[in-house]
Amino acid sequence: MDTRTWSDWRPAVRLKRLPRLYLVTRDDVVVGADFASRAAAAMRAAGEGAALQLRAHGVDGRTLLREAERLARVARESGCQLWVNDRVDVALTVRAAGVQLGSASMPTADARRQLGHAVWIGRSVHAPEETEAALDEGADVAVLGHVFATASHPDRSPLGVDAVRRAGAGRPIVAIGGISVERVKEVVNAGAWGVAVLSGVWDTANPAAAVRRYKRALRQAGGSSEG
Repeated sequence: MDTRTWSDWRPAVRLKRLPRLYLVTRDDVVVGADFASRAAAAMRAAGEGAALQLRAHGVDGRTLLREAERLARVARESGCQLWVNDRVDVALTVRAAGVQLGSASMPTADARRQLGHAVWIGRSVHAPEETEAALDEGADVAVLGHVFATASHPDRSPLGVDAVRRAGAGRPIVAIGGISVERVKEVVNAGAWGVAVLSGVWDTANPAAAVRRYKRALRQAGGSSEG
């Protein structure tokens, strides 16, 4: 069994703490007419210790950059970090705090050469056995999922909370996929550093209120989103 702790992986220098709550977008959310106001409200409710993760694979580059610039301004005001999925160029342009790489994205080392060491890099993994390799290759955090059943991946079986446990407590692992407010404590107790949520925030009438519920659940689970 690997006995290293988080400090063996965690980079020495960061201007901001690694978030514990990630608000992950999807295409239909980003192109929605009210995205700007909903996202801004969610980020202000989230504050420090959280990140809005701009994921929009089907959105054209111009729209993505426009939204990233808008969100970057809110990030500076609110303390909530902005992360960008895959698009290192967009992240650099808007000075995002982090980049999330998919399992089929560019190698972490290539992203690190472009981003330097002041920007967080996350790597998506789909099995607990993949987490150590992702971290050894230079990712700051491994996003493991999907943990529970989710409508976004109806064709894939969920990993289950035991996968979080097997991935290793003490490592920077974020659980994603079907993470309701009620399940936050379960995954944190299993060893997750934090949680990433989509529908639990964006498929509600009031994303800011949903964010506050997740923050409360993290505090109660001992994983405060305040860092």
